[in-house]
Amino acid sequence: MRIVSAQEMESWLASGQVLEADARGPKVVALDDHSFLKIFHTRRHPLLARLQPAAKRFADNAALLRRLGVAAPVVTETFWIDRNRGLSGCLYEPLPGISIETLSNQSPERLDELLPRLASFIRGLHGKRLYFRSLHIGNILLLPSGNFGLIDFLDLKQNRFPLSRWHVQRNLRHLSSHLERRKNMDFPAEELFRLYHTGSGQEHEHARVQDWPVQDQRKP
Repeated sequence: MRIVSAQEMESWLASGQVLEADARGPKVVALDDHSFLKIFHTRRHPLLARLQPAAKRFADNAALLRRLGVAAPVVTETFWIDRNRGLSGCLYEPLPGISIETLSNQSPERLDELLPRLASFIRGLHGKRLYFRSLHIGNILLLPSGNFGLIDFLDLKQNRFPLSRWHVQRNLRHLSSHLERRKNMDFPAEELFRLYHTGSGQEHEHARVQDWPVQDQRKP
């Protein structure tokens, strides 16, 4: 991976809109050309971060998802921001759509229609042996086509064997914990889990959803 110059980085930050940041600095920046800059601050030891750059893992996971028929951002470039510190980044084309979390806050009446297909989507991920440890409604997007897509999937991996019941329950518990942290207690999580376990919703067709904005892709 190439090393981004300080001047190029400064130009991106000066002209772009910071969508997500923490105490360590910007994490997601919307650029003038409509692409997104993602910066991977890491808590790993720099040596480990250099051996397995977070930006490359993110790009590899995006490519894996698309190969498996799951919508994901297209990563156009990965690079080092500070190789000595193990700080990497990437540019990607964001998915058009709205997160299920935003939708549940803005249009909760739509959830009855979407919940069976959402359960089927999550079950489909597990059926593809995909374990997305931090899966929650903030990183699942409803796309204009009516299908779903994923963002913020750095910790995703495909298991060699079918997911165990422990993996599935851990995924669902994390989704439930996210709702508690966000104080989104009105989201029908129990019904979602019931639909997941009963397999209902597979017969539902994908209704089209017109004119959704591009999701800002902030990580909740």
